[in-house]
Amino acid sequence: MLGRNLPWFSGAVLVALVLCAVFAAVLAPQSPTEGDITAKLIPPIWMERGDPAHPLGTDRFGRDVLSRIIYGSRISLLVSLIAIGVAGTFGTLLGLISGYRGGVTDALLMRLTDIGLSLPTILIAVVLVAVSEPSFRNVILITALLLWPRFARQVRGETLAIKEQDFVALAVVAGRSSAWIIRRHIFPNVVPTLLVISTLQVGYVILLEGTLSFLGVGVPPPNPAWGLMIADGRGFLATAWWISLFPGLAMLLTVLAVNLLGDWLRDHLDPKLRQLGGRATTLESADAVPVGAAGVPARGAAAASNIAADGS
Repeated sequence: MLGRNLPWFSGAVLVALVLCAVFAAVLAPQSPTEGDITAKLIPPIWMERGDPAHPLGTDRFGRDVLSRIIYGSRISLLVSLIAIGVAGTFGTLLGLISGYRGGVTDALLMRLTDIGLSLPTILIAVVLVAVSEPSFRNVILITALLLWPRFARQVRGETLAIKEQDFVALAVVAGRSSAWIIRRHIFPNVVPTLLVISTLQVGYVILLEGTLSFLGVGVPPPNPAWGLMIADGRGFLATAWWISLFPGLAMLLTVLAVNLLGDWLRDHLDPKLRQLGGRATTLESADAVPVGAAGVPARGAAAASNIAADGS
């Protein structure tokens, strides 16, 4: 049963993404930044004038599209992991403190979180990056700055529910400190939620980084960011569509795979959803009970026969 429910598509896509990011120097057939102007706008290999040295064609500067997509996976993965790591750590810490302490501390931290959640993400990111300067480090910092309220809000809600449990009350009676209770009792119980949130945010971060690069305020050229590649090819959609299409497909497949994996983790780590799944299985088993000739379940038919015999 578990094997049929595993997200094989998501796993295959994410494994391919990690392999491309780790072994980009080995897998890429050409340099991602150096181009040959005499080989510009070569179509993919299956089209007329295609070149086996450039399986997915070249861009307007003669750079290999496949090599840039492979190296672009490294940028997307690094931005996602570092930004989510920073935002998750900061947001989780604030959420734990806010949910456990309550009172004025909770009110102040949650108003700050509400302000962060109400900001228009793309607009603020564009303004902040444009004010500083487009760079890999600034993209990570600004993404983490806009991402932490999502972790804080969710972790705070989980903490409010967990701190009412009996094992937390017993730890308080035993004289344990707040830091010890949060570290030993509350944080381990919010880890499944953190895994789900982090997985779902990977796709969001990839799209945000791609959007910033597309607008020219993300990872600066000539770095092979997927959003930057799409922006480079938008003026050649009629004649050299492959420049934008293939990095766009790479981004689409990655975001789709990550979101499907996040949904799968949520279904298997959330106790309420597991209970619903168990009830659905029970109902399916009940529907499979053999029926009699009149369409009545066998037990019901036997009971009806007994009632008829008693009446006679």
